[in-house]
Amino acid sequence: MVLDQAPRAPSRAPWDTVDWDRDPQWPWTSAAQDSPGHLYDLWRAAVVRSRAAVDEALADGGLDRRLVWQPEAGADGERSSLRRVLVDLIEEYARHVGHADLIRESVDGLVGEDPPGVPAVYPVRER
Repeated sequence: MVLDQAPRAPSRAPWDTVDWDRDPQWPWTSAAQDSPGHLYDLWRAAVVRSRAAVDEALADGGLDRRLVWQPEAGADGERSSLRRVLVDLIEEYARHVGHADLIRESVDGLVGEDPPGVPAVYPVRER
């Protein structure tokens, strides 16, 4: 997460090597041959990076810190705060998790927050 006066962070692998002109559908096709284990590893690494970025931002300005990487300022000329971005992410995540639950439940029949037999693959945040 890039905040305040810091320059925009460079793209990370694998996005830094994508030829978007040649393969504009890359985000939808790139993982077709990847194993579920590899995809979980990528996701876990992204979670760790995201948590570290939020921790850094909280330590350097808190939730009211203004973001610089926002493409356009709002109608009042203000850039969004970290608080606004995190609330938007929570709302968006919650909406899509509900959709994913409906799909998963229709496939395997398991319901509930932690159905039995689900492996512990989610990263645990160290405090």
